[in-house]
Formats: sequence, C-alpha cells, structure tokens
Amino acid sequence: METTNLTVRIDKSTKKEFDTFCDNVGINATAAVNMFIKAVVRTRELPFIVTDTTSAEQDRIALAQMRDEIMSMQEQSARSGNAEMTLEEINAEISAYRNEKREQS
Repeated sequence: METTNLTVRIDKSTKKEFDTFCDNVGINATAAVNMFIKAVVRTRELPFIVTDTTSAEQDRIALAQMRDEIMSMQEQSARSGNAEMTLEEINAEISAYRNEKREQS
C-alpha cells in the first residue's frame, strides 16, 4: 500500500500530552492518528460529538421534541399492551432521528 504524509499543526503542550497518552496506551502518535482516520472513513462520522455552541437553543428544542416523541411512543405502546420498547425499537428510533437530522443539515 502506498503511503503519504499528513502534516498537522498543534500547540506544543497538546502534542506533549498526546504523546504521553499514546505512550501510556502503547502506541505512537502516527498509529493513533491512523486509527482516528480509519474510524472516520469506516463509520463516515467523527468518533465524538461536534457541536456549534451557537446552536445550543436548537439542540434544546430538538431534545425536547425527541423527549415528546418518546413519551408519545411509550403511551401508544402502553395502550397497545406493549408497555416497554425493545432495544431494537429504541435503536431504530434513534437511527431514524439521526438520519432525519442529517437530511435537514
């Protein structure tokens, strides 16, 4: 496999802390960065949440809407005799919500 270089600029103290972390877990910085990049490529998303602090109010509204939807689903489930959702149902709802938010972006 052909390789190429990636140059990244970070402040000195952050680099030192990162190197210390990598040493503690038994890898070097290059391996850690490669792991990060491969995870992003594989999952097509960052392995952590990135938020814009200016959209905090929008996030609160979205969370409130999600809570309302979950409560509604729980009430519907209870009326139909299924008082609890399965893990698969919960994950499906979360995935649907995330897909909807991605499409809106």
